[in-house]
Amino acid sequence: MGSMPTDEDTLKYEAPDEWTKELDEHMKNCKLAQKLRADPIYRESRPHLKIPPEVAQHNLTAGTLSGRDMIPVPPYYFNHKDGNNMFCIFYVGTHVSGHPGIVHGGFLATMLDEGLARCAFPALPNKVGVTAQLNIAYKKPTMAGQFLVLMAETEKVEGRKAWSKGCILPLEDLDFDENGIIPPTEHLVSAEALFIEPKHAKALKSLYRQAT
Repeated sequence: MGSMPTDEDTLKYEAPDEWTKELDEHMKNCKLAQKLRADPIYRESRPHLKIPPEVAQHNLTAGTLSGRDMIPVPPYYFNHKDGNNMFCIFYVGTHVSGHPGIVHGGFLATMLDEGLARCAFPALPNKVGVTAQLNIAYKKPTMAGQFLVLMAETEKVEGRKAWSKGCILPLEDLDFDENGIIPPTEHLVSAEALFIEPKHAKALKSLYRQAT
């Protein structure tokens, strides 16, 4: 697949049109992104842009769900360097709805599965894992056509097992004070997950380089 783009390379994204550019600029320059970008303990990247086109076309979030009115702009990820927690900023369009105007629960489950995995994987010995359990609680309807933030944290690691939890909420609902980000009291959907690193993970590690 050739050389893998670096985290810095993925940040050189060029939007294909003005509408997408506006979305990208809003995500890039929102208060959350600015605060995390200024903190050296976080690593900024856009993992979907690490995946080669020939692979991305078979990938669910980077390929099938990527496009206008779905995931029109590659999400921004901010990973704690020690794998303790992670933030993902993304925009969800209107073509991933279940009920009209309401984001499909399966789409939210997919984003949480991927987000919690990207949070937990760096804590595993070979940085690779598969989902063993995923429990989701839907709190409120998630309206389509808005900016969202996925917050995740790694709770526990035991050998090849890692447990993480997280939630999704509207980006505009985040509050800040002099100490940083105020943890939200309400969110749209939350999840807990267990990830297990396969026994043959070391041999397959190169195939999953885009996972983090």
